[in-house]
Amino acid sequence: MSNEQLDQLREKLDNINLEILDLVNQRAELVKETGQVKEKQGANRNYDPVRERDMLDLITKHNDGPFENSTIVHLFKEIFKAGLELQEDDHSKALLVSRKKKPEDTVIEINGEKFGDGDPHFIFGPCSVESYDQVAEVAKAVKEQGFHLIRGGAFKPRTSPYDFQGLGFEGLEILKQISNEYGLSVVSEIVNPAHIEEAADYIDVIQIGARNMQNFELLKAAGETNKPVLLKRGMSATISDFINAAEYINSKGNGDIILCERGIRTYEKATRNTLDITAVPILKQETHLPVMVDVTHSTGRRDLLLPAAKAALAIGADGVMAEVHPDPAVALSDSAQQMDIPTFHQFMENLRK
Repeated sequence: MSNEQLDQLREKLDNINLEILDLVNQRAELVKETGQVKEKQGANRNYDPVRERDMLDLITKHNDGPFENSTIVHLFKEIFKAGLELQEDDHSKALLVSRKKKPEDTVIEINGEKFGDGDPHFIFGPCSVESYDQVAEVAKAVKEQGFHLIRGGAFKPRTSPYDFQGLGFEGLEILKQISNEYGLSVVSEIVNPAHIEEAADYIDVIQIGARNMQNFELLKAAGETNKPVLLKRGMSATISDFINAAEYINSKGNGDIILCERGIRTYEKATRNTLDITAVPILKQETHLPVMVDVTHSTGRRDLLLPAAKAALAIGADGVMAEVHPDPAVALSDSAQQMDIPTFHQFMENLRK
């Protein structure tokens, strides 16, 4: 074969490559348009194995070689996969919480603390509000450490209906009194959308707990307030589920959202939950929102609070949340995982080293 013949064949191959490229890009535009139509119709944009099978059957039916059908299937599966990724990328760009939508970090100021500013921030307090004296003792310790927020559960969604369910609005009144006396901002969970408006008079940050991460009416109600929202990841939620839960809040106008990784439920029994530490950098990459780690609920073990907190801060978390009780042995909820006050002070001393 002469060089001239070889050059002619190569030129034909180059032209075909460019034609294939043009067709692949045309297909990509159609895939994006299909995804947009599905979204408008409220249809599922996810992988559809039946549709893929139908397309592959049609393609292999018209395959006259020389490639084997298995080779053709492999090539087109890669094209299909790239198309799905393009749809997902297009969808994530549209999310208000997406970093693609807003490249700069969201910084949320609460009582002088700026969550998301690059410095670590902390939220401590009892699992449940039990009495004024109990919360006051914790508030004093929190204040001594130089912190400006306190957490406490007034409404407690528990696994068993016979467990302590919290003091309700009486608990919020105690938190409000503590807030006024100690100059601390209050973080507390709300479980009923109907309580949001009234509870806003008592608290500074609305917490939405793991069991309510996909309580969509509650998310929307929180999104209609001007209060920052601390949103905990559901115990069986994927990161995508978590991000879309935050989007529910933001879609109603409230972009002051702090994401909180609190462990997910796996087969492991050594800890209460399994701390998904890699969720922190993923959430920081995918969203512009501050990310905290609840080391109490993720581990359920007092002896693991410090290493978990160190790991959280080392991997880029914006802060740590943990529970403190004057006398955990008599706590009405989660006694095994709360720190007493001397342990809390030691915890902070070691964490600051």
